Amino acid sequence: MPNKSELRGANFPSAREEMPSNQQDIPAAYRLAYTDQDFLLREELRGLRFHLELQKPEMILKEHGVESTIVIFGSARFLSPEDADAALKAAETDGDPAKIRAAKREQRNSHHYQQAQKLGELIASHSANCDENEQLYVVTGGGPGIMEAANRGAMEAGGRSIGLNIVLPHEQEPNPYISPEFCFRFHYFGIRKMHFMLRAKALIVCPGGFGTFDELFEALTLIQTGKSKRVPIILIGHEFWRQAINLEFLRDEGVISPDDVNMISIVDTAEQAWQQIVDFYQLSPGQCIRC
Repeated sequence: MPNKSELRGANFPSAREEMPSNQQDIPAAYRLAYTDQDFLLREELRGLRFHLELQKPEMILKEHGVESTIVIFGSARFLSPEDADAALKAAETDGDPAKIRAAKREQRNSHHYQQAQKLGELIASHSANCDENEQLYVVTGGGPGIMEAANRGAMEAGGRSIGLNIVLPHEQEPNPYISPEFCFRFHYFGIRKMHFMLRAKALIVCPGGFGTFDELFEALTLIQTGKSKRVPIILIGHEFWRQAINLEFLRDEGVISPDDVNMISIVDTAEQAWQQIVDFYQLSPGQCIRC
C-alpha cells in the first residue's frame, strides 16, 4: 500500500489542469475512464466496444444524410485490366510457366473488376439526379479488387462511396477511391455485417472466395429468417456461380424451401444487374428510390 509520500510523488494533475498527453504518466486508477485505453480494451467491456463500433458509422452516415446503399461484394484478389496486363508482361519476361499461367488467369478475371467498376459508375450516375436523401451510395468492404473497382467507378462518376474496412492479421489498406468521410474501420466482423445490411436496397455479389461467400450467405439467412427486409440479391457471372453454388440441389435435398431459390438472380453484366434493381423498385427514367 503506497504511503502519503509515494502518492505525493505521483503525477496527479489537479482538477483544473489538463490531462497530460502521455496518459501512462498518470496512475491507472486516476485516469478518466473514457481516456484509459487499457481499461476500454478489457474483456468485460467488449459489449461497450460493440456499441461504439455500431454507433460511430451510424452517427456519421446520418449526419451526412445517407439513407440508401447498394452493397457490392467480391474478391479482393482480382486485378484491374491495366495491372493484369502489366503482371502478364512481367511473368512472360521472367519466363516461369507457372507464373505465366497465373498471370493469364488474372488477366481473364480482370473483367470482373471492370463489371464492378461499371456498377459503381451506374449507381453514382443515377444518384446524381436524385435529392440528397434519395441518393444511392456504393458500399464495399473497403479493400482492393472488386471493392476497389466499385468505389473507383463511383468516384470517377462524381459520386461519393463508402468503405467498411476491417482489421485483419495482414493489415488491409483502404483503397484510394473511398470518400474519406465514409472510410470506416472495424474490429468486429459482426458489427461490420450489420452496417452492410442496415441501409441496403440491393446486394450485388461478384465472384469471390470465403469472405464473399460468408457475406452472401449471411445476407440470405437474414432475409430468409425475416431479420432483414427483402431486397434484390444479384450475382454477376453465370459461369462462376453455376459451379460455385447449387441452390436447386439444396432445394431438392429439402434443406431450403422451394421459394428460397428465388431469393437470388444471376446476370452477366453490370447493366443487367442495374436493370434488376430498376425492375424490382419499378423505377421509371429519372425516378429515385424512396427511403
